[in-house]
Amino acid sequence: MRSCRRLLASLATPLALALSRAAFLPGGRAASPAASCSSIAMSAAPVPTLTASAAAALDEELMAQPGFSLDQLMELAGLSVAAAIEKHFPLETHPRVLAVCGPGNNGGDGLVAARHLTHFGRSVTVVLPKRNTKVPIFSNLVVQLGALGVPVLEQLPEGSELPARFDVILDAIFGFSFAGDARPPFDAILAALRDSTVPVASVDVPSGWDVDKGDVRGVGVRPAVLVSLTAPKGCAAGFGGAHYLGGRFVPPGIADKYSLRSLPAYPGAEQVVRLK
Repeated sequence: MRSCRRLLASLATPLALALSRAAFLPGGRAASPAASCSSIAMSAAPVPTLTASAAAALDEELMAQPGFSLDQLMELAGLSVAAAIEKHFPLETHPRVLAVCGPGNNGGDGLVAARHLTHFGRSVTVVLPKRNTKVPIFSNLVVQLGALGVPVLEQLPEGSELPARFDVILDAIFGFSFAGDARPPFDAILAALRDSTVPVASVDVPSGWDVDKGDVRGVGVRPAVLVSLTAPKGCAAGFGGAHYLGGRFVPPGIADKYSLRSLPAYPGAEQVVRLK
């Protein structure tokens, strides 16, 4: 859901942001949904997955047809992530959360999740090495965290300090638009998270992984929990940890177009459903 949200944001920002937005739409044009969806068997029935290009196209339709806005989608995604953390890591045993956020929409989801987790009673610290100052929504999210007294750091604490200070790490660095190699300071951050003994929960795609193929370069984080948004991405086929799905806002027409009707139903008012 991050690709399309940046499209809206670019309308109010300089041309440079609009040009950088193109990287979030592989090839400039998504493949047809029928050719872009596959499935992985994670529960009783196969669960459909999306390629990076199909996920980008789906996001565009969410913005164009139902008319979701950037902040709406980010809020819904972040709430889903916070709900998954709340379910999987009990407050009694994992009260201290470190949310490591990138400058894109995946990072925005992490900032929203950090706010909700704070309201849920967690002690949250945010690491934001590179701030997105071009899109007001991101600045607003940081201001909201400040109003709650949430520390927002520019640098990741030393790796040796992480187990003593935190009980769970939220990886919200790179999303499904990521491609290529991580640049400083994120390369060092990925290495620190990969080597840490603190359990990691990743938002949508484990940072450093190829969206469709998984951790093919061997430099990505190794999360204990993955929270897929809207639908799992192809890389989830190789993920062996606990897997949650969030984002219960896809209209039936779009779900049909992208073959997502077989996704598990969300029980009651739940924001997430566990896939495995």
